[in-house]
Amino acid sequence: MAKKSKGNRIQVILECTEHKASGLPGTSRYVTQKNKKNTPGRLELRKYNPILRRHTIHREIK
Repeated sequence: MAKKSKGNRIQVILECTEHKASGLPGTSRYVTQKNKKNTPGRLELRKYNPILRRHTIHREIK
């Protein structure tokens, strides 16, 4: 079996901020990883939103 280490990498969910504010049905979410030691704050990336059909800001949730 593979060894599970208690590393600094954690899995995070990114959700579109513009889509959430617009009130349209559905959500644009991405799953990625981040190093919590190097990036202690919330992650914010520009990702493609297929519903709005353009690149928007996606922010880490929870």
